[in-house]
Amino acid sequence: MGRDELGVLSALDTAKTQLYHFKAIIIAGMGFFTDSYDVFCISIVTKLLGRIYYTMEGASSPGSLPRNVSAGVNTVALCGTFVGQLFFGWLGDKLGRKRIYGVTLILMVVSSIGSGLSFGKTPNGVIIVLCFFRFWLGFGIGGDYPLSATIMSEYANKKTRGAFIAAVFGFQGFGILGAGIVGLAVAAVDTGGKILFLRIPTPIWRVLCVFSISFPFRDMSCVCVGTMCTRVCV
Repeated sequence: MGRDELGVLSALDTAKTQLYHFKAIIIAGMGFFTDSYDVFCISIVTKLLGRIYYTMEGASSPGSLPRNVSAGVNTVALCGTFVGQLFFGWLGDKLGRKRIYGVTLILMVVSSIGSGLSFGKTPNGVIIVLCFFRFWLGFGIGGDYPLSATIMSEYANKKTRGAFIAAVFGFQGFGILGAGIVGLAVAAVDTGGKILFLRIPTPIWRVLCVFSISFPFRDMSCVCVGTMCTRVCV
């Protein structure tokens, strides 16, 4: 590591809390927000999928996904997250965390769109396509999750590093809450106020999947590192 790089790190460690610190919290925190939204919105999506594709004609109660199908839809993203953490953690050390952070965000956007556009001739076909894109969404989340916290720790000074990292992790709770609010709001609007009504139009669960793409664009602004100074751009 050269003297200039050591100088930058030393300057960050001793810097007073400034506006760019809070910008870094927002940028890294929105990554956590998006991650948790994408992971937890699937619990609502599975309920909708059961009512749309697995309700028997003339049945008195809404349908639900078979247990094996439900388990697959709910866990496939977590499998991708596990693999993504290993891969992007290694790649981030090789090519630079900030560069790879942008790659993970792009992957998440593309996979979210793919999840919302999961079509098939049969219900099983729709589920297979959805699981394919959910895996790659989880793969991107696996890279975004650790990189967000690492980037924040690099920008924080010694005195406030713990508090700033905790603030970034706090966005995860807002993401979980956001998934529930968006899910209920979209369902209520699309069904005339009757949440989880038996006959829910197909597009409703697609809106939930695609809605998350609005979050990463704020992150993609990004973190620029110069030779003599470090700044965060929003």
